Amino acid sequence: MTVTAPRRDTSAALSAEAEAPPLLAVRDLAITHEGADAATPAAATFQVRVGEVVLILGPSGSGKSTLALALNGLIPHAVPATVEGTVLVDGIDTSTATVATLSTRVGMVFQDPDAQLVTGTVLDEVAFGPENLRMPVDDVLARAETALRRVGLWERRRENPDRLSGGGRQRLAIACALAMGSPLLVLDEPTANLDPRGIDEVYAALADLVAAGDRAIVLVEHNLDAAVGFVDRVVVLDHDGRLVADGPAGDVLRRRAEELHDLGVWLPTSTLAALRLRAAGYALDPLPLTPAELHDALEAVEAPSAAGPTPAAGPHPVAEPAEASHHNPSACSATAPGSGTVSGSRTAAGSSTVSGSTPAITVRGLTLHRGRTRVLHDIDLDVHAGEFVAIVGANGAGKTSLIQAIAGVVTPPRGTVHLGDPSTGSGHRLDVGRADARTLSSRIGFVFQNPEHQFIAHTVYDELAHGLRLRHLPDAEVRERTEHVLERFGLSSKAASHPFLLSGGQKRRLSVGTALVAGAPVLALDEPTFGQDRARADELLRLLRELNDEGTTILVVTHDMQLVTEHADRTVVLAEGRVIAQGSTADVFADADLVERAGLRLPPLRRALHGLTRHPELSRIARLADLPGAGAA
Repeated sequence: MTVTAPRRDTSAALSAEAEAPPLLAVRDLAITHEGADAATPAAATFQVRVGEVVLILGPSGSGKSTLALALNGLIPHAVPATVEGTVLVDGIDTSTATVATLSTRVGMVFQDPDAQLVTGTVLDEVAFGPENLRMPVDDVLARAETALRRVGLWERRRENPDRLSGGGRQRLAIACALAMGSPLLVLDEPTANLDPRGIDEVYAALADLVAAGDRAIVLVEHNLDAAVGFVDRVVVLDHDGRLVADGPAGDVLRRRAEELHDLGVWLPTSTLAALRLRAAGYALDPLPLTPAELHDALEAVEAPSAAGPTPAAGPHPVAEPAEASHHNPSACSATAPGSGTVSGSRTAAGSSTVSGSTPAITVRGLTLHRGRTRVLHDIDLDVHAGEFVAIVGANGAGKTSLIQAIAGVVTPPRGTVHLGDPSTGSGHRLDVGRADARTLSSRIGFVFQNPEHQFIAHTVYDELAHGLRLRHLPDAEVRERTEHVLERFGLSSKAASHPFLLSGGQKRRLSVGTALVAGAPVLALDEPTFGQDRARADELLRLLRELNDEGTTILVVTHDMQLVTEHADRTVVLAEGRVIAQGSTADVFADADLVERAGLRLPPLRRALHGLTRHPELSRIARLADLPGAGAA
């Protein structure tokens, strides 16, 4: 997701900092979970005053979510852990106050919204918290309506929360926190499941709250393209959970960008692009943080005299030859029968399609219901062996339903979804609607949007080994494969840990590992980079590219348009349960009207470079990998 939040006037927050006592004071905070041998975070100290928005950054496993849970007393009162140091909220010590008492001071939105939704209707969910405070009924209803209108869910107030999309449930969780009226809001990846329009709505609502002058926000967020214009200060933790930076957002992100990049922390796409361009000789100082800043900065500087060759201009500049060689010549048929708008018929590498080959995935006439609601309407789709395909669309478009039906997580009607068998070359097709789980797992691996939904074992090692054991593989092979995945995903030290005790990024890596370990020819992933730091996300995407190079077909659902642009050969666009376009990624994103109609946004790099007059050689580049100096950052 790549929407930039509107810039806030932070003068009120800075003035308040000089006068008011802190709403939140964290001093020498170190938290050690049961069974862990080190504290994360470790010795963190910072303050938050009313009117401030403070962003917590750090690599996966640094303790960001753990820190968030300590701010409202869930650690140590509900989640056992050893806590050293102090956390004071509005002068109240969270180690001694009850969670109920703290709930009137701290509103919490979790990384996984399903972890906090408990009632049968959207309205009841938002009213639940104020009701437990024994507020008058009229006040409860007024708070609930105001909160739901702010996140765009008032018209759906009578629906069951289970009927909402992932992004809809995230907005509902935010509304629940808003309704409590707490002066401190703690948001853990609040936009992770939202489409660009949903991000706009959420940050606009949060900006209004902070502008009122009586609240503060602590934000854990990887999507800096969305958050950079919204935050006042940045607090950075390193791999060991120690505080390494605390200062104004612009100062920290601009002046320490290379250090943060090396640490594995996400940076705005425009800042990453500027680092690469600076390495190629473009005099970009200070570093830009937004697409508009990067565009204006490039229009103001001369091209470097020794910048070296730039990629050939085109709708989707090709990668280096070695990288482009992986594309299967049979990949990327331009459209499947019955789809909507047809885009181009060439891969990102420019190779022509071959429509006569047997697809790895065939979908014909797929209509799917959830309860009484039809979520997919007569879907037709082909995915050929060796393709890297992205499925995109607004929240509620049907992306997750489609990929779950393809993988058999939700059983599709018989005869509507088939998996080919490219390993045999025989064209034998497996009807997903008739297949058993063991057969499906050998043909397609699936990674859930929420990693916890697929964990069944008590240790990380056993989670990875489970599927291999079901196939009755020799113990030595099970051990070899499992240890290889543990090492490749940086989880060797967590082999004996319970999966639910991992950080959000570690859980995601484990969920991907469980799908990869069996070696299925097709891998389907729902929001694969959610909850991961930049280094681990890059590592995962490199691994997916390696698997794709080796012939694995990759199918990804994501809201991250830059990820799509960087990696997908072909993009399928859904809207209201229908395919409205599919074709090469370059052609899809070249159609601005289509992107807008689908409720999406152009990737930030494309927005930054499009229409450059001073550097026309850059104006059509859409991928970071195609920038001059790309090997430097």
